[in-house]
Amino acid sequence: MLPDYLRPNLDVVFVGFNPSLRSAKIGHYYAGRGNQFWPFLFEAGFTDRCLNPQEDCSILTYNIGLTDLVKRATTGITQLTTAEYQTGFSSLRKKLALVRPRSVCFNGKTGYCKLLNRTCAYGHQKELLDGIHLYLAPSTSGALPMPRSKKLQYYKNLKKLLDNPLSL
Repeated sequence: MLPDYLRPNLDVVFVGFNPSLRSAKIGHYYAGRGNQFWPFLFEAGFTDRCLNPQEDCSILTYNIGLTDLVKRATTGITQLTTAEYQTGFSSLRKKLALVRPRSVCFNGKTGYCKLLNRTCAYGHQKELLDGIHLYLAPSTSGALPMPRSKKLQYYKNLKKLLDNPLSL
């Protein structure tokens, strides 16, 4: 199980849906081959250099948090049950209530839409989660058939929103 990297008043908490088998094996977030999370954080301006998965514990120094909705590793989110989503969401809400970040970014659309039981679009969400702004970004997995530049743009847009507090 991957640890949560959370503390009060973070700018953003990135929420994955569950760890990949590789991430669970080596004990670090977004460690799957081809996962673009760490390069995207750097290229969008969240970090001053491209961190590698083994440096995930240093993410808090950038005022960013990391957690997963479900802590069980799988080969994909299709293996998660509805009960795991519900339990994970309840747990996430409790964690967020304690740390109160400015924003939460869900990394992946399929899981987010299943969680809400509706269709949804990428970007800044209209609804709040217990008063916290929500953002939906495309999965950083290399398996998502979306051009890299388009995925990266969502991370750049999130960074712009966070840099301009009046836009949230």
